[in-house]
Amino acid sequence: MRDSNLPGPDLLKTVLEPLLEDFQYWFSRSRKFLETEQLSFMSEQEQSDLLERIKQAQQELNIAKMLFTATDAQVGIDMATLMPWHQLVQECWSVAMRFRSQQADGHEQDSK
Repeated sequence: MRDSNLPGPDLLKTVLEPLLEDFQYWFSRSRKFLETEQLSFMSEQEQSDLLERIKQAQQELNIAKMLFTATDAQVGIDMATLMPWHQLVQECWSVAMRFRSQQADGHEQDSK
């Protein structure tokens, strides 16, 4: 008998599947950004470390997605796994916002 406190496969598929897709999108986008841009506000080592953390998170995410798919949405993901991914995405957003801000400041300087 199934534990009624656990979410069913339909709920997991409805909630978790799009969340995993979002993580995949943001990690991919951030990885491409860090591989193609040199960020003046980060040392080369800091940028490399962030890129490596993204690559590691992508590997973890791919494994989680494979398990989720292989079990036909019968397996959830612990919050202890999701929270570091969420924090990493937020860190990537902060880096991208800072980069865009510097780009905008540079364009303002050029037009003066």
